[in-house]
Amino acid sequence: MLQSLFIQNYALIDELDLNLSQGFSVITGETGAGKSIILGAIGLLLGQRAEIRAIRSGASKCTIEAHFDIANYNLQHFFEQKELEYDDECIIRRELYANGKSRAFINDMPVQLSQMRDLGELLVDIHSQHRNLLLGKEDFQLHVVDTLAGDAMILNEYADLYKQWQKLRTEIKELEEQAQKDKQEQDFLQFQFDQLEETNLKEGEQESLEEEQAMLSHAEEIKSALFGTAERLDNDEYAILSKLKDSLSAIEGIKDLYQPAIDFYNRLNSCYIELKDIACDISSQAEEIAFNPQRLEAIEERLDTIYTLQKKHGAETVEELITLRNKLQERLNSICGNSEQIETLKSRVKELHALLMEKAQALTSIRKKAAQAIEQELTGRLLPLGIPNVQFVVDITPTQEATPNGMDKIEFLFSANKKGALQPISDVASGGEIARVMLCIKAMIAGATNLPTIIFDEIDTGVSGEIADHMAESMQEMARHNSQVISITHLPQIASKGETHYLVYKEDNDTETNSHIRCLSMEERVTEIARMLSGAKLTEAALTNARELLHNNQNKS
Repeated sequence: MLQSLFIQNYALIDELDLNLSQGFSVITGETGAGKSIILGAIGLLLGQRAEIRAIRSGASKCTIEAHFDIANYNLQHFFEQKELEYDDECIIRRELYANGKSRAFINDMPVQLSQMRDLGELLVDIHSQHRNLLLGKEDFQLHVVDTLAGDAMILNEYADLYKQWQKLRTEIKELEEQAQKDKQEQDFLQFQFDQLEETNLKEGEQESLEEEQAMLSHAEEIKSALFGTAERLDNDEYAILSKLKDSLSAIEGIKDLYQPAIDFYNRLNSCYIELKDIACDISSQAEEIAFNPQRLEAIEERLDTIYTLQKKHGAETVEELITLRNKLQERLNSICGNSEQIETLKSRVKELHALLMEKAQALTSIRKKAAQAIEQELTGRLLPLGIPNVQFVVDITPTQEATPNGMDKIEFLFSANKKGALQPISDVASGGEIARVMLCIKAMIAGATNLPTIIFDEIDTGVSGEIADHMAESMQEMARHNSQVISITHLPQIASKGETHYLVYKEDNDTETNSHIRCLSMEERVTEIARMLSGAKLTEAALTNARELLHNNQNKS
């Protein structure tokens, strides 16, 4: 429940520090006194959009803070999910700055506005006249039935299955679209792959072929150079090896006479052996070199094939062509595997759909059973609220396709007359009738849920007398279901039933106007209710009536 509310520098409020009570409380005050301002401040704590103009003129910062007792509402799991610190007393604070910035806190921890909004939905329900419009919306009507049916567990199971089912259907659709595109390009991909595969490329092949091509193209030149070199080394009259051999013989003759000659001999001998070996290799290579026009033609054809493929595919090496061939192979394998994957997924979708239909049928059964109880209870609640001939039906019809919430279309049908044709409630019910239906629905939901605080903002507009009295009794009933109920009202019948009564009023000084709120004593309540009965001019009759109202209602409670 909402224990206290602190507001500073918000609209006409300079500073407000309010302690609130359990049970059923009422807030009254003249039009324009600031009741809507207080509601607006609470709305900011529930994550509503902030406007800079709401900051009090001349102030740089606005602060709104509320303390909630949440010990009995099983909210620990929410705090764990949001990674927030839990305490039985929850503090929510919103700070607005004149520069347009806004900050939100839960238990003094900075949070995103969405987190504040999620928590606010679990703590406070503000019901105003414009919220009555929800009654005509299908999703709200479905929510009412589900809440009162208590089908949250099976609805969550259905919702999980629906998400899986939809996800797989989307995946299949994307795969089928891709398969269609793949089919269109498969022939082209296959042609490219076959061309590269048939070429049977090898790593390093291009460099080897280009070397052999250069050799064959200059075979005579190479053979002549090798043969000439071999001749000059060994076979010629003036061959190097012959001269070197003569030098070795000369040095050998002085080895015993001149010590350094031994080193010269050894070094010259090494050179002789190496040159002899080189001459032999060159001679051998010269014998093997021969011009082969057929081999040269084959090499040039192979290289031409490689160059053509490189140009076609924007590659610079054979290795890049081999990589491309492997990628084409993978792509073609993927295309072939798509159909198998699609069939597997379709089989899974069929299984999920069967499970989904089972859950949908179970949901429908629970909702239909709950609908009968809702019709009976709501009709009973509306009778004393001035609609004695009410007809109310929860119409449940099957949808053609599964939806995120099941396969039921729910519509509230209504007639205020005995023989009146039942029609959608938003089409035939008056504003006052819709307000009374909504109040009854709220009372029923309060008994089925565990919402800490419910605030009614002038939902009693357009009713009076005995009907107002019964509406107040409905609010009292909600307060008995572990809820704190606060009603902002203009009706003395409702104001007199509150366990606690707060008055909102304005005060002017020389420079500004301030809104205030305070808890009224019993005698002050008499005066305020008398004012509500008679207007600005208090009469003794109004004061007497006020005392009687309070006396009777306090005795009842």
